[in-house]
Amino acid sequence: MSSATTSIPAATLPADTAPAEQNRGILVFCLFALYVIWGSTYLAIHWALRGGFPPFLMAGVRFTIAGVILYAVLRLRGYARPSLRQWGAGALMGFLLLLMGNGSVVFAQQWVPSGLAALVVGSVPLWTALFGGIFGQWPGRAERWGLAIGFCGLILLNLGSDMSGNLWATFALLVGPVSWAFGSIWSRRLPLAGGLMSTATQMLTGGVMFFLVSACMGEHLTTLPPPRALLSVGYLIVFGSLVAFSAYGYLLRNARPAVATSYAYVNPMVAVLLGTFLAGESLSVWGFMAMGAILGSVVLITRSKR
Repeated sequence: MSSATTSIPAATLPADTAPAEQNRGILVFCLFALYVIWGSTYLAIHWALRGGFPPFLMAGVRFTIAGVILYAVLRLRGYARPSLRQWGAGALMGFLLLLMGNGSVVFAQQWVPSGLAALVVGSVPLWTALFGGIFGQWPGRAERWGLAIGFCGLILLNLGSDMSGNLWATFALLVGPVSWAFGSIWSRRLPLAGGLMSTATQMLTGGVMFFLVSACMGEHLTTLPPPRALLSVGYLIVFGSLVAFSAYGYLLRNARPAVATSYAYVNPMVAVLLGTFLAGESLSVWGFMAMGAILGSVVLITRSKR
């Protein structure tokens, strides 16, 4: 049968079919970026820190380079220059999401295992649901069950973990998810720049803040880091920031907060699997049980009515 007899003329398609399919494809890609790529950044951060990069200096390099690249590309494509007010809103988000949110996790990973960091970061959807309710958007019943099951899965995944007795690491891991969740909810009320330009302003201002904190703490490189550490930072710049962080910004603007933050339930699973195959870590029976709970929670969250 020829293609001419099986194809549907474009004129007979609903006017919104193509945009709807395109938006659905973008949402699926963004979720994949958050679930898989951000899950792998725990290992990349681990290798970068073990290779000699100070935490805040490494984060500053990561977000500044990514922000410069994204900003330059957007300007070349005709995006308008952000206004002073939009730069201010981007700086506020850079402080909440990047410096306080991501920076706390990077700081804590100097002492705590990546699985424990993933567990604590997994509380982001719970804090997001709380702040979302305060701002008038309480999650539905299916989402609440998904949040509860997912958090139980994270607990199973990290049974036996400890904070290595470091008070500062414990405090950082508690502050980070709260700041990230609050910033994610508040972002919808701020005069941010349009589209990806918002992400660029956040990364540029956040990168500058990281460099300021790094200078105040006296961080510096004593020797050139080994190739694995340099490649890890490059991976964080390209995939962790340009791809995944941009995808997160898109989801915040186009999906429910519970969907945008559901990555926190999958990231620990990805981090543990990568640790098993690339760092010689072992996955316990509790870990396999947790995977079932985590995947079930994601299904509940993502399939509930938009």
